Amino acid sequence: MSLSKQLIFWYLQNKRELPWRKTKDPYRVWLSEIMLQQTRVAQGLPYFLKFTKAFPTVFDLAKAEEIEVLKLWQGLGYYSRARNLHFTAKYISEELNGVFPKTYKELLQLKGVGDYTASAIASICYDEPVAVVDGNVYRVLSRYFGITTPINSTKGIKEFKELAQTVIDVTQPGVYNQAIMDFGALHCKPQNPLCGECPLAESCVAQGNNSVKELPVKEKKVKIKKRYFNYLVPVTEDDQTVLKERVGKGIWQGLYQFPLVETKKETDKKELIEHNQFVKLFPEKTTISLFNKEDIVHKLSHQHLITKFWVVKTTNVSEKTMSWSKVKEQPVPVLIDKFLEEYLNEES
Repeated sequence: MSLSKQLIFWYLQNKRELPWRKTKDPYRVWLSEIMLQQTRVAQGLPYFLKFTKAFPTVFDLAKAEEIEVLKLWQGLGYYSRARNLHFTAKYISEELNGVFPKTYKELLQLKGVGDYTASAIASICYDEPVAVVDGNVYRVLSRYFGITTPINSTKGIKEFKELAQTVIDVTQPGVYNQAIMDFGALHCKPQNPLCGECPLAESCVAQGNNSVKELPVKEKKVKIKKRYFNYLVPVTEDDQTVLKERVGKGIWQGLYQFPLVETKKETDKKELIEHNQFVKLFPEKTTISLFNKEDIVHKLSHQHLITKFWVVKTTNVSEKTMSWSKVKEQPVPVLIDKFLEEYLNEES
């Protein structure tokens, strides 16, 4: 039996029952695929259900305000996905009359849609025989064929895409693509794969030469950058604070945050109150206290944010204020959301 037939046979017996698999509606398939980029199914599923309830069609998503989309997305991370999702929904709604492109090449033209997502939508919704390649697929193919080319190299990306395309079942490409992804997620796992009960064991190169743990190969990771964040949390006498939209092209664009002082190394209270941003924000006398007694280390893919939250009680601030009752309505990074939960619980 061919590799594709074995995977499909396994899939039909072991597949996960997921809501986006009950339809060929490209809107729902697109939504699920964007949400599941760099996200586990267990984490993404509640968001998919929230989004499809709030925005049943691409027209509903297109009509929403970006702040509403970001608030629903809060906690899922990689927020550029949400902004691209909203942009593309408006484009499909306004320029294409709500009709999704029907081919891989046309889907690739949509903002936020890369090779993987275009392949998934084209194969699942329109039966176009284009192979998906994600982390699960890299793992299954590298182990099964014993490939040591790094999966994050230019050569590896090209090699694995070509290989994936040769093994796809052209008669049922959508089923095959979902089969190999589920097999990688549930069976040929990164840690502790189920090799002892694997239907591919007899023909798996890695199983034969005992190299399962070494595959797939990745080139050395990018060095992790450390950044030092000091959030100033103003608390005025009339129960106001300052929360503003984060601008620029960096992390968390479009989300809201407290005034931020970023320093090159850890800073203490004395250094902070002498900082020009602090002096400018608080023209009058303040009382400042560190909320988190230990640094909060928020880990992103290529950077670690060493974070302190400073509660600053004052009579006046130099920027526009916001009522605390409205703070929880704004989309904020998970880092700030966790602080708010602790802080507001402590204050109530």
